[in-house]
Amino acid sequence: MKTTLLTPETDENAVKTAAELIRAGEVVGMPTETVYGLAANALNGEAVKKIFLAKGRPQDNPLIVHIADFDQIYDLCPAVPSQAKLLADAFWPGPLTMIVPKGECIPDEVSCGLDTVGIRLMARALIRESGVPLAAPSANTSGRPSTTTAAHVMHDMDGKIAAVLDGGACGVGVESTVITLALERPRLLRPGGITLEQLRSVLGEVDVDRALY
Repeated sequence: MKTTLLTPETDENAVKTAAELIRAGEVVGMPTETVYGLAANALNGEAVKKIFLAKGRPQDNPLIVHIADFDQIYDLCPAVPSQAKLLADAFWPGPLTMIVPKGECIPDEVSCGLDTVGIRLMARALIRESGVPLAAPSANTSGRPSTTTAAHVMHDMDGKIAAVLDGGACGVGVESTVITLALERPRLLRPGGITLEQLRSVLGEVDVDRALY
């Protein structure tokens, strides 16, 4: 496979081409607010398998699903907790991943057999152009540093994915905060860009996972 470098600065159809590849079941490297990610149609299990293959990622490590607008969450989840809208209004787009009960449309390749899925709002232009939510972990070989430029992705993924969308260098930031809304009370699972104090200012009481003590 030849990996194509798509550059919006010189090709006005770069995002459109990337979206067409995603709809066709391919994997595309894309810039995010922190690092580059490997994006595939989150509703296509066969496409998602290509992410795991390209990264050498363990098959029991679930992926986060990215959406462009909050209302998309209702298509992915049968019962969206009321806290989700409160958090979205306060922190999305931003470094916050919410874990919610998943709908049947989310393939097991994404959730690794769990009955929940992580949702985050970002990469809005590509998602809107693609017309599908994106499963997108970082665009590096598992165990290697995260990639922050298109050149880094090409070095790591050349020949493994269909294309890389060059959005320039990413500002390296902290990883996203992960909170689960699938329990009786919200619980912080991973600290990150959104602090526990910020979460509590919106939701009130938020438990902290024992693994963080």
